[in-house]
Amino acid sequence: MPPPAAPSLKQVQELADELSLLEDELIPYGRHKGKIVLAALDRLRDRPLGRYVLVTAINPTPLGEGKTVTAIGLAMGLCRLGPRAVVTLRQPSLGPVFGVKGGGSGGGRAQVVPQEEVNLHLTGDAHAVAAAHNLLAAFVDNHLSHGNSLQLDPNAISWPRVMGLNDRALRQVTLQGGRLSHFVITEASEVMAILALAGDLKDLRRRLGRILVGMTQDGRPVCAEDLRCAGAMAALLRDAMNPNLVQTTEGTPALIHAGPFGNIAHGSSSIVADALALRLADYVVTEAGFGSDLGAEKFFNIKCRVSGLRPAAAVIVATLRALKLHGGASSAKPGLPLPVALTGPNREALARGCANLRQHIANVRTFGVPAIVAVNAFADDPKEELEYVKAQAVEGGAVAAAVSTPWSNGGAGAEALADAVMRACEQPSSYRPLYEDAASIEQKLDTIARRIYGADNVTCAPTAAAQIETAARLGYGHFPICMAKTQYSLSHDPQLLGRPSGFTLPIREVRILAGAEFLTAVCGGMQLMPGLPNRPAGERVDVDPETGRIVGLT
Repeated sequence: MPPPAAPSLKQVQELADELSLLEDELIPYGRHKGKIVLAALDRLRDRPLGRYVLVTAINPTPLGEGKTVTAIGLAMGLCRLGPRAVVTLRQPSLGPVFGVKGGGSGGGRAQVVPQEEVNLHLTGDAHAVAAAHNLLAAFVDNHLSHGNSLQLDPNAISWPRVMGLNDRALRQVTLQGGRLSHFVITEASEVMAILALAGDLKDLRRRLGRILVGMTQDGRPVCAEDLRCAGAMAALLRDAMNPNLVQTTEGTPALIHAGPFGNIAHGSSSIVADALALRLADYVVTEAGFGSDLGAEKFFNIKCRVSGLRPAAAVIVATLRALKLHGGASSAKPGLPLPVALTGPNREALARGCANLRQHIANVRTFGVPAIVAVNAFADDPKEELEYVKAQAVEGGAVAAAVSTPWSNGGAGAEALADAVMRACEQPSSYRPLYEDAASIEQKLDTIARRIYGADNVTCAPTAAAQIETAARLGYGHFPICMAKTQYSLSHDPQLLGRPSGFTLPIREVRILAGAEFLTAVCGGMQLMPGLPNRPAGERVDVDPETGRIVGLT
């Protein structure tokens, strides 16, 4: 069933009024989207907080398991049961929009709308991030060209360039003068992480100044502040700091802010969006990228550590097809339809695949947070298999499990899940990070690898070992870790499905993100600039010449 037509959307001012925002706290961007100014958060600072609910997932198939659909549907389902709910999401990246996914705004009757604008430029935040990031890159090279008074070592410059599309040809580039560099996708930019983690404009400016761009010949760090670029970067990002207000297909308010990519970035919406929503609603449903081994682990260990906000519960999204994949039923390839072995009845593979679900339940419980499993159901899913997964989830430690159908039924299809979440939020949440700040970098890596992934050991390549030593020497050893690894497996190897054990996690490099205040550990062959599939989703995108409407986004 299609979503409601555009004329039925609420005007953005109506959404703001429903949230009790003042007239000067909204900056409209057309009829159906706007920005909420940070002054609203200052005004509401002392208001009691709503319940904070994370939506995560098992390890997905290449087509995803409906985590965004579930988050949107859950917020709509909560509203149908009476409470005021807001969903906070990350802005879709143009890379996946034109790559595999074709869109990241939900689907069916559980979308954030207007979906074309949400999926493409929205209010330009991602472009502001790219401009600020690349301005600093230009300042670095300009400094080298004008005498290099800071004595930057050209071979020790770590600041890359960014672009917002998948382009594997830019993973390594040679700059004028012969210096090697590279591009990362905009959502993996440290500037995007700073936008998501900064508490206000003052914090944004402070973090931008701390960005480490490289080292001098004698081993001293050089930061953005040293290059006198941080102020201009802050100016480019001033408006981008304001969260974006849109709505779901049922008119539920949605705040969209900061970028995705929980596999290579920390993968959560912004702290200011969540902090604002928690003062405007009874329940805030937020999403973190991919499975509990990636987005959720970083949400708990990085985002909540910085924000001080405490989650009340976490929803783990699973589908029969993904569980069967983890049970060895078949394989799935990006851009190709899923085989019948995954979409049809297959109790044996399903039973084996539930081991993956049990690990994700254990991961959430490790942080002291109640876990609810949402079985995102497709029309042809066998009912007995759906019930089997619910039973397995509860047996595996979830406080509840519910079949959810928001894609086809909107908020009504998530009412059972919403009821389970409300009951779970009445239980005590003893949230705690997985490791202490004072633990060494090596101890943090080992803790994540063993307790979240199930690894037996961690090995660091010589480059990574040297980078760890440098990070500790420069005083960054207390930072949390942002792991960059495949989303398709609990391990670093996308071929190790289910609940692998007995493997060693290889760390290829460790990057210092001094402004974001975390370290990124790159595992195995993970790339920070994704590539396009054989048949990019962008092939289907076009503009109807008669109406001017964008078509082909899903």
